Amino acid sequence: MTNKPDESEQTDDTLPASANDAHDFGFRRAAAKVREFPQTPGIYLMKDSAGRVIYVGKAKNLRSRAGSYFLKGATEEKRTAHWVSEICDVDFAECESEVDALLMEARLIKDVQPKYNKELKDDKSFPYLMISTREDFPRVEVTREPKERGVKLYGPFANAGALRGAVQVLQRIFKFRTCSLDIDEGDERWKWFRPCLLASINQCTAPCNLRINREEYRRDIKRLQMFLDGKKKSLLNEMRKEMQEASEALEFEKAAVLRDEIHRLETLEKRGELDTHAQPEVFYVDPKKGLAGLRKVLGLKAQPRVLEGVDIAHLDGGQTVASVVQFIDGLPFKPGYRRYKIRGVQGADDFGSIHEVVSRRYKRLHDACEVFPDILLIDGGKGQLNAALAAFGEQEIDPPTLISLAKREEEVFRPGEPEPLRLSRHSFALRLLQYVRDEAHRFAQHYHHILRRKSTLGE
Repeated sequence: MTNKPDESEQTDDTLPASANDAHDFGFRRAAAKVREFPQTPGIYLMKDSAGRVIYVGKAKNLRSRAGSYFLKGATEEKRTAHWVSEICDVDFAECESEVDALLMEARLIKDVQPKYNKELKDDKSFPYLMISTREDFPRVEVTREPKERGVKLYGPFANAGALRGAVQVLQRIFKFRTCSLDIDEGDERWKWFRPCLLASINQCTAPCNLRINREEYRRDIKRLQMFLDGKKKSLLNEMRKEMQEASEALEFEKAAVLRDEIHRLETLEKRGELDTHAQPEVFYVDPKKGLAGLRKVLGLKAQPRVLEGVDIAHLDGGQTVASVVQFIDGLPFKPGYRRYKIRGVQGADDFGSIHEVVSRRYKRLHDACEVFPDILLIDGGKGQLNAALAAFGEQEIDPPTLISLAKREEEVFRPGEPEPLRLSRHSFALRLLQYVRDEAHRFAQHYHHILRRKSTLGE
């Protein structure tokens, strides 16, 4: 529901008399009472003639929002027409911010179970805020299909958009993850995983890159839960005490972080309106979903585990280098990375360079009876793919699943297929291929820069 005109418009358009004078008196008294409400965030409670709460709502402007129920338009609005005539009294509770109001609304609806919020009580189609408590690094997500075990649920909430806005605001303070990655603190391969944009803009502590340990991350989640449970004052006191202790222990960096978090909590009302809160669109790589997607789109018999990517880089059009990167279970595996100087190709010849590096790399693996990757990804289009395929053919070696990814349209080419695969830009399969391709490009460029520095400085 959107905000309606302020109280200045309520005098001429207030609802006409109800069926009986007693009820009409209560309704008009409530209408007059609303005109004295503050113009601040909070929750309002509509009551019937017996004093029972029949509806709870939130507002960023209590006077304007609650007053809209006493305008003629409320009798014509589908969601309110059948019950506004029962209103005989109204109360409110101020909140420090829209986020506080949203959370208080959800708690009151759950506790009081008002007659006309009844559809929110058990209806799983309404959104919940869910924290996956059993994971090493619990994630926070908005869901309409909450799990029954291993999670902490908040809600249901009446407005999905406002809930998502609140999550984005709170993420700036508590820096929790919202992705669906299965992160194990004991898996060292996560150290090589590339975090999404949220880490770059300081909205996530990037447990996916093991930049924060399990204990510190779970402490942040505990603070988030205290806030969601309505214990903001206790939380602030606890954080101030911890900041003081850090300062006395000369841990000034930790104290500064706590100081900033406390300030953000204290100025929550300035963090942005929930219905207009903007955040960059974040596309993260989910290894498990990416591999499952590749199995499906490539028609593989089993889910792939090992992917390798090949890219070429040129040194001022002269010396050419190549890179091979290796991913295991969708994560970079740095010990499997290799780089090559191209020896038998003159000039900037991508096709010839790919032919050479594929020949050298996979002939050595074949002769040593080592296992090939499940998928070999070549950076480029059909020409680059055919160059790699020819290298296997000349060596009389059966290739693994061989594909190429063309950067301009992000098309996937396969041997013997005249038309490329065009995956959704949002698909996890494409995101994983892009990750492998971009990592191969980064590694090739890094080698390129090393050689350039040696050439320039004589190192």
